Formats: sequence, C-alpha cells, structure tokens
Amino acid sequence: MAKTANLFRTAALIAASCPCAAIAQTPFYQGKIVTIIVGFSPGGLYDLTARLVSRHIGKQIPGNPAGNVQNMPGAGGTRAIQHLNSIAPKDGTVIGLIKRSFATDPLFSPDEGYDPVRLQPIGSTSTETSTVVTWHTSKVTTFEEIFKREITAGTTSAASGIVRYARLVYRLTPAKMKIVAGYPGGNDITLAMERGEVESRFGWSWGSVKSRSRDWLDQKKIHIILQMGITRAPDLPDVPFIMDYAKTDLDRQALELVFAPEAFAWPIVAGPDVPAARIDELRRAFDATMKDRDFLAEAQKLDIEIEPVSGAEMAKTVARLATYDKRAIARAIELTRAD
Repeated sequence: MAKTANLFRTAALIAASCPCAAIAQTPFYQGKIVTIIVGFSPGGLYDLTARLVSRHIGKQIPGNPAGNVQNMPGAGGTRAIQHLNSIAPKDGTVIGLIKRSFATDPLFSPDEGYDPVRLQPIGSTSTETSTVVTWHTSKVTTFEEIFKREITAGTTSAASGIVRYARLVYRLTPAKMKIVAGYPGGNDITLAMERGEVESRFGWSWGSVKSRSRDWLDQKKIHIILQMGITRAPDLPDVPFIMDYAKTDLDRQALELVFAPEAFAWPIVAGPDVPAARIDELRRAFDATMKDRDFLAEAQKLDIEIEPVSGAEMAKTVARLATYDKRAIARAIELTRAD
C-alpha cells in the first residue's frame, strides 16, 4: 500500500513539473493582442470610445493582453461586420465596435449579408439619443422651418441607419430635404457641413456632439433641431422629439423598431463561432472595465458618457428584434425605404 502511495506521489510530482502542465495553465490571452475593429473613420466618437476601451480592457482579461484599434470604414459600417463574420480570427482576439443599427439593418436591407443574431455582444458603453443638427450658415434653425425650406442632409451609405433616419423624418413629417449619401462616416459629414457641401447631419449622437463639438455648441455654430430615440434626452427639454410625430400606434411601433439601436449605441461584439468560454471572459472583462476607476476617470476627462449595457442584455434585445411584429417591420420599411 505504501509503495502504491509513493508511486502516485511520484507521478503527481512528474506531472506538476512537466512543461506541458505549465502550458495548459497559461491563460489564452497571455502574450496576445486584442484588436478592436471600428466600423467608422478616425476622429469620431466610435473611434474615441474604442481606443478608450482598448487602453483599459486588457487589465481585466486573464493574461493581460495588449490592445489595438483598427479603423475599417465603409458601406455605412457594414464592411467591419463582414470582416468579423468571414475574415477575422474566431478565437476572441478580434472584436468590433460596430454600427449601432447592426441588429435592425438586415430587416430593412436583406442584402446586408449577415445575421445579427449570430454576432455575439460583449457590451455597450452607453445608450444614446440621436439628433438632427444644422450648420449655423443654414437658414433652418428650428425643426418647423424645415417644413417650409428644403435643406441638404449629408448621410453615409444608402443602407445605413443615418440615411434611414433622414428618410423617416422626410416621410413622417412635412420636412423638405435633399439627401446626399455616400460619406464614409459621421466625421466626414461634419467636415462636409464645415465646407458648405451640406447643411445638416442626421443621426448625430447627442453624446458625441457634447464630447467632440462642445465649442460649436457654445459658439452656436450648430443648431439642434430634433432629437430621435426611444426616450428623450433629459438635457434637451425644449428640442422636439420624433415620437411626438407618430400619428398611429403602428407608427409608434415602427419608430420604436427604427430607433431600437439607440438602446446600445456603442456596441462591442465578437463574430460568429468564437467559443462561448471566450465570450464569457470578454463579457466579464468588459463589465469590470466599466467599473474601473482609471477607465471612468479617463472617460470623464474625454467627456464620454458611461451608462453600460451588458452583453447578455444586448443579446436578449437582438433576439427580440428578430421576432418583431411583421406589420411594424413593414411600416418601418415604408418610412425608411430608398426612393
């Protein structure tokens, strides 16, 4: 019996000293880089938010991987999603901060070419309210003035959430506008306003306006003429709200569908087929990052609002949107379709 016990102890010591045992215990992310793909051009709040998260999330992931950010604008944000779907490694080392409308875009444009339910949410740094903004040289300074005077509205691709917001306003209200689509990202639309190419920007996040264009607000270089989302922004009490223009219950349901993406405005997701255990690691790391003192201090310094939405909550919402009432979807498509 003693001889058998000694053999077991010897075997255990050999196993513990074997290099393969040490390798098995090494965290997956140790020595690796976690890249966040951003679906829009540099300089905007998507980019700024991704870089903020990238600087901090590695501390919360076992193995403490380094962070990296890669901008991949194109097709109104769809190019980045396609990269996650088909090209990016499926091991959790590449995730994306993608367009907020990723869960609803395929409902409006089936040729988007991806299934939002297969994407795996990690979390969102905040919810959001979108705005319609006009440049100070425009003669349209209030929403009611757009009913009498046509404005030019800069948007991204013909299938993006931004252009759908413009079409919806055009069809739901008496607004008069000319939509100029094709800009790579929101930052490019803002530059186009400065250059006088367009007068307005639709779907500009209120949080982004406050963090990236505070001087313009203070100097009255832009006018906030409309707010859009599921709920009003508490600090825009006097700005008209899109939901007030819903004429029927069906219209209200359609608007809720269109603006559902505002519920997770800065979505970080992994692509399909990333192992569930890896998704759990990333979600725990994201949740911990959202509470980290250094992260919150830097977010405050950058004027980035943090009201996090968990990956699990996002996944439930995405799944629910996929089962939305067909009549509401049809009405939403009618309000946002291309001419």
